[in-house]
Amino acid sequence: MVMRNLMKEKIARGEPAFGVSIMFPSPQIVEMVGHAGFDWVLLDCEHGSIGPADIELMSMAADAVGITAIARPKSNSSSDIQAVMDRGVKGVQVPHIRSKAEAERAVASVKFGPEGARGLAAGTRPDRWGLGGKMADFVESANAQSLVCLQIEDADALPHVDDILTVPGVDVFFIGPSDLSQSMRHPGNPKAAPVAAAISETLAKIRAAGKAPGMPATTDALGAVRGAGCLYIYTHLPKLLGAGTKDYLAKAHG
Repeated sequence: MVMRNLMKEKIARGEPAFGVSIMFPSPQIVEMVGHAGFDWVLLDCEHGSIGPADIELMSMAADAVGITAIARPKSNSSSDIQAVMDRGVKGVQVPHIRSKAEAERAVASVKFGPEGARGLAAGTRPDRWGLGGKMADFVESANAQSLVCLQIEDADALPHVDDILTVPGVDVFFIGPSDLSQSMRHPGNPKAAPVAAAISETLAKIRAAGKAPGMPATTDALGAVRGAGCLYIYTHLPKLLGAGTKDYLAKAHG
């Protein structure tokens, strides 16, 4: 009923999956990301201007080009998570998870019963507009293929990491270095000693728990992020454009 989530399968095999974060509506950019060779795309509703209708079209573009669409909802609320899942993305990257209870709520918002409590409606894009077969088959398939990524990016989440890591149904635990640095009073400086130590310690806990870690990475940081065992990795579209532009103009004016 639901297309295979190739990104989820790749991470489950212990292989890294590389993506690009997009903050503005553009199915065309999604297509380009796929043709360029990336595994997945992050549709960022938290920090960008992407709305529900845009999510649907960009998800269609991702499916057409054979990559996985993941959405970051505006918040970690159940309503925001369900809103993007119902548009047809293959998973969510849920921001600002601070406790085990919030982690459990996020998983329940993605999964249909009995694994969760996501609202079930006929005629949405994920179940092929109600034209794809039995609803029970769709539920089973959707639960199996959906990817759940939880963001740990707040100082007050750090004491609860061990508990958060026990929540079933989570595929990736993602460390958000920007917000974490801000919450630790070093805004924009994840290399500050206490922030870097917190990131290192949290990554070690994720790996020790047998879970898949995730982090963003620029080209320069990619080696370090891979070396830390991260499997869920993305860069930001402006970073890619900036790097290409810098190289081009350097040669143009050199």
